[in-house]
Amino acid sequence: MARGESVAASQPVAAGSGTFTSLRLRDFRLLLTGTTLSNAAQWIQQVTLGWLVYDLTASGTMLGAINLVRSVAMLGLAPLSGVAIDRFPRRTLMLAVNGWLLVISLTLGLVLLSGPARIWYLFAFTFLGGVAQAVDLPLRQTVVFALVPRALAPNAVALIQTGWALMRSLGPGLGGFLILWFGAGGNFLIQAGAYALIAVNTMRIAFPPGRRQAKDGGMRRNIAEGLRYIARERTTRAFVLLGWVLPLLIIPNFAALPPIYAKVIFGGGPETLGILLSAVGVGGIGGGLVTASLGRVERRGLLQLAALAALSASLIGFALSTSLWVAVPLLAASGFFELIYLTTNQTLLQLSIPESLRGRVTSVVSLNAGLSPLGGLVAGVGADLVGPRAVTIIFCTIATIIALGTFLGSPIVRDHRMSNALGSDTTAALAGGEQPGARR
Repeated sequence: MARGESVAASQPVAAGSGTFTSLRLRDFRLLLTGTTLSNAAQWIQQVTLGWLVYDLTASGTMLGAINLVRSVAMLGLAPLSGVAIDRFPRRTLMLAVNGWLLVISLTLGLVLLSGPARIWYLFAFTFLGGVAQAVDLPLRQTVVFALVPRALAPNAVALIQTGWALMRSLGPGLGGFLILWFGAGGNFLIQAGAYALIAVNTMRIAFPPGRRQAKDGGMRRNIAEGLRYIARERTTRAFVLLGWVLPLLIIPNFAALPPIYAKVIFGGGPETLGILLSAVGVGGIGGGLVTASLGRVERRGLLQLAALAALSASLIGFALSTSLWVAVPLLAASGFFELIYLTTNQTLLQLSIPESLRGRVTSVVSLNAGLSPLGGLVAGVGADLVGPRAVTIIFCTIATIIALGTFLGSPIVRDHRMSNALGSDTTAALAGGEQPGARR
């Protein structure tokens, strides 16, 4: 095998329906390890920042505002990152992103250890972290499809999301206890160490040889190509729009409101916050494993809508709970259905994108993550005005209406079948101007 050649590219792996089929591929195992470790660092960071901000300000609005700062960076840079992903070696970009995150995490950790926290430190760090995430999120999504055969993509995406759920379960709880043991500054030093390990892991991945996908003619032209593809392809557009539901209406309940639920509703501290966030992750692990086991179950569009309705119902139940021990299993249920919804949406969306445009289209899709802080800001302001419970109920009621409306009015989603998505490789490639069988 030539240096830099992927196992996935050189050794065909028969598609299977087993839960862990994609783990046969060495390079995918390495990617999964690095991505899971990255998710751990991000979740520890989220719980630490959330606790620091609320401890300093006692304001739900400020919790939303710090997430909005991250959104500004991601919304501004995500389209540019897509062009970079299609033009430059993915290993180089992954190492650059991890190096950036290592430096800013190490710097903030040392600053916090040297003196009292200042709110502007946290806002500056959040913005700089958003710059890195603008590249990292679409980059890791495209790398999955570079390292595994198309038939294994649904299984691989589900396993990546299961790793994310695992770290959402362990990371926040660990983050809460690490605040007690080492303080916020120590948490950021631990994150810096995690990014160093991720860089070492990335060096071991054998990326398949590829060609530059983005065309010459300027950054604006390349960005426009990605936008035009989404605008003209009905299937891609439908799943992009459904992808907005999570960041705007669901994720704020997991990202912005938990510190308020922990401190105000349930009268707890950092350990209570960790329990709440970990419960979502535990449910997500189950949801991810179930999705990874579906093989070629056909009606994935219908499954996505059912998962959204069940997710909304479980979150409404959580909001109405008066006991922590009633709330925790309901949060676990919401995490279970969220992972099914997220994984199904991401898989069907990626399978609708031609390889020649994958970076540019995925970077536009990753703007969804930039919408999450906007939803968090609305949730934080709403929590100050009417309380977190009312916000959760309103958001989830809207999500339920969207699920029902899509079921009734969109046969593209309702009747979408996995066999069509997996069989559309040649058609999609030709639509994007790519030769069938070309691979990066």
